Amino acid sequence: MLKKESLEIVETRYFTFAEPPHPLKLQSGRSIGPVTLAYETYGRLNAEKTNAILVCHALSGDAHAAGLSPDDRTPGWWDGLIGPGRALDTNRYFVICSNVIGGCKGSTGPSSPNPETGRPYALDFPMITIADMVEAQRHLIDHLGIDKLFCVIGGSMGGMQTLQWASAYPDRVLSAIPIATALKHSPQQIAFNEVIRQAIMADPAWRKGSYYDAGQPENGLALARMIGHITFMSDQSMEEKFSRRLKKENLSFQFTDDFEVEGYLRYRGYNFVKRFDANSYLYITKALDYFDLSGLHFIPAVKSTSIRFLVISFKSDWLYPSYQSQEIVRALKRKHAYTTYFDLVSTYGHDAFLIEIEDETRLIRNFLANVGQS
Repeated sequence: MLKKESLEIVETRYFTFAEPPHPLKLQSGRSIGPVTLAYETYGRLNAEKTNAILVCHALSGDAHAAGLSPDDRTPGWWDGLIGPGRALDTNRYFVICSNVIGGCKGSTGPSSPNPETGRPYALDFPMITIADMVEAQRHLIDHLGIDKLFCVIGGSMGGMQTLQWASAYPDRVLSAIPIATALKHSPQQIAFNEVIRQAIMADPAWRKGSYYDAGQPENGLALARMIGHITFMSDQSMEEKFSRRLKKENLSFQFTDDFEVEGYLRYRGYNFVKRFDANSYLYITKALDYFDLSGLHFIPAVKSTSIRFLVISFKSDWLYPSYQSQEIVRALKRKHAYTTYFDLVSTYGHDAFLIEIEDETRLIRNFLANVGQS
């Protein structure tokens, strides 16, 4: 892996659209505008504008997918896949990643100023869906002058956006790679998200969403993230990483973090509070639960599609288990889509899509090499 010093510093850019009197119409029936999307690009768009790949991020991700941040010099969250000679080879492809609408890393969300009041939207921000996220991205792609994306790719919530792109704009996508995702949330997945939301809303500091002057509901948001991290890992990965190891030689026999796994969860939870907005977490988890491309909702405009698909799942992923990716494959077969499916062996659980870079690189590189060929 390349050292930080060898990575390129990437500036985040901003695109604003839906200025009055032409707001962005949302799936809920409400509208919002103006809308700003934070985005980063890597590589160069060719003269024909046919080499663009859109990377869609997961729940707590952002536009910084690769390279180094100019502020804290941190690598992007998928840096191992994006760059010269990597799976998404920036010597060949123009790679785009934008922070979703509803987010808190530069795109318009509940922490953004409401133009009608000048104060943060808070819960006045309208409910958003995966379809709304994709519609906002579509405006960005239009702004960049790209008629057809060579590929759309993403894991988890990013995989849902990938499927939504293929379903809403089948003529504007040449290939799609949904990873560790689903056509819809199961009751169990909705249940986990509801517990996460309730953890935030039960914190008195949440103040019914109007906490921006007083500070975040830190305890509730940290607890929500701790719950999430348990679902991201697998039993085996937790055993390998922590087992029952103690932080100190002896048990404290108090309600402290005696075990390494307890300390890890607390660290991850309270570190998350520093970088993410609690209301954004509420809105985005709800968008995940609303998502449903099952049955007749999937690519409804056509009986068959020319989009090529690579579907990837991981055997140890119990948050988005393999059967949900297999449901995607069956839906694609009904649309007579060219579909390749791999269920990869990994011990990392749902986090595997961020970690199993070597296997993903092999599959993605080979798949993209054949896109566009008859």
